[in-house]
Amino acid sequence: MPGADADAARAAGAAGAAGIRVHGAARAAGVLVGETALAAGIGADGPAPAEAGAPGAARAVSLPMATDLFADRLLAVLSGQRPVHWMLRHTAGRAYDELAWLAERGTLRTRGARPVVRDIGYYEPRPGAVEAFARIGAGDQLRAMAFRLEQGRDRRWRCTAVELGGPRMPRTRDDLP
Repeated sequence: MPGADADAARAAGAAGAAGIRVHGAARAAGVLVGETALAAGIGADGPAPAEAGAPGAARAVSLPMATDLFADRLLAVLSGQRPVHWMLRHTAGRAYDELAWLAERGTLRTRGARPVVRDIGYYEPRPGAVEAFARIGAGDQLRAMAFRLEQGRDRRWRCTAVELGGPRMPRTRDDLP
C-alpha cells in the first residue's frame, strides 16, 4: 500500500509531538531488535567486548529495548507460537491472567501470514514505568496491542498489563478497591 508509509510517517510525527517515542523505523531499516537481537548474541549489556570493535562488522546493532523484547514475546504467546507459561516470570500482578485470557481466545492467531510487530511506540509516565503500543501486521490486516512495563526493585522489567482491541477480561472481586 503506497499510502501506508505516509500514514505511518504522519502517525509517528503526531506521536512524537505528543511526547510518545516511536521506534519502528529501526525495524524498517533492518536493525536487529527484540528476540532477533538476542538470537544474534546481543544481551541486555550489549555485545561482548571482543565483538564490539570487531573489524569487518557489517553494521552497528542497536541494543534491544524492553519494549521490543516484550512486544515480540507477547506476540509469540498471543499468536500461539509459544505457550502462555513462557511469560510467567516476565509478568506481575494481573497481567498473566490477562495474557492467558487473551491467548485462549486466539485473537492474533492467523491462517496464512504469520503476525509480526511492524511498529512500536511508548510513553514513560514516570521513571521505571513504560506504557507501550505495538502495531501487529499479518498480511494486509493490522491490529493494535498495548502493554505496560514496570521495573522492579531487582531492575528487571515485567509486564503488568496487556490489551488488544476487543473485549477485556472481566473484573473479579479481588480486582475491586
